[in-house]
Amino acid sequence: MVDKKQRNLTKILFAVYFFILIWILLFKMSFSLDELYKDRSINLIPFLGSAIVNGKIDTSEIINNIIVFIPVGIYICMLKENWSILKKISVSFFISLSIEVLQFILAIGATDITDLIGNTLGGVIGIGIFYLFSKVFKNKTTSIVNILALISTIGLGSLISILLLVN
Repeated sequence: MVDKKQRNLTKILFAVYFFILIWILLFKMSFSLDELYKDRSINLIPFLGSAIVNGKIDTSEIINNIIVFIPVGIYICMLKENWSILKKISVSFFISLSIEVLQFILAIGATDITDLIGNTLGGVIGIGIFYLFSKVFKNKTTSIVNILALISTIGLGSLISILLLVN
């Protein structure tokens, strides 16, 4: 069982992560809606929007979508440890779906099934990573993941601050 301080730290770190996730994915790191590319399109054919010249798939976009959603799976496991794996995967799917739908409604990006697949896969990988950590670290898993998340959050916040100052 996780103590109250650890659970509160997890909630705070998840809130910061989720804010950054929305800012990156939905608002493309802009501070003004005027800066956003106005686009309302839907791609329902997997990996079609990722095609580039010579018919090759742009794997970097897919990999980035997977990576950015790995923490979703980890945080779901930390915050809802009693939920079934299917329920945890469903939450990851619905968070991604919500972002894609909001992009369409607000006309601030393309709604893409490939993003939904990649994001959900990232959540599944995050769930797997958490279960692997829990096998190795047992009841210290939440503490260790919180420390790693805190370091990552500070690092990411510093990197974003530097990028904003430079630009």
